Amino acid sequence: MKYIVDSKKSVAQAVADLQEAVKRHNFGVLHIHNLQETMRKKGVEFPEECQILEICNPHRAKEVLASDMSLNMALPCRVSVYSQAGTTKIGMLRPSALLATLSDSPALAAVAMEVEAATIRMIEEAK
Repeated sequence: MKYIVDSKKSVAQAVADLQEAVKRHNFGVLHIHNLQETMRKKGVEFPEECQILEICNPHRAKEVLASDMSLNMALPCRVSVYSQAGTTKIGMLRPSALLATLSDSPALAAVAMEVEAATIRMIEEAK
């Protein structure tokens, strides 16, 4: 269900490169959650870096939501860039696997596979 790759880049550089890849693939970054910073503001020291990008292709999202509005809970896609034991990693939950647990629609499965393939290309370009 997970897709995770290692990167030789810093978390910050991988995030910047991922943002550029997202644009090239006609997706948008809706928000970036900086988990380490958020935890620090709450008084919790967290040693690892973690930035979670919420990304979306509005046309694909509309297809999904037009078919089943309750799937809004699975949107947008999230791609994490984080450090673990000194290594930068980029990962996501596979949209096809996630959607398969929520719907048995062949049309939505096709959309999920399309989004997954595009997101994997973005991750590969950013790593």
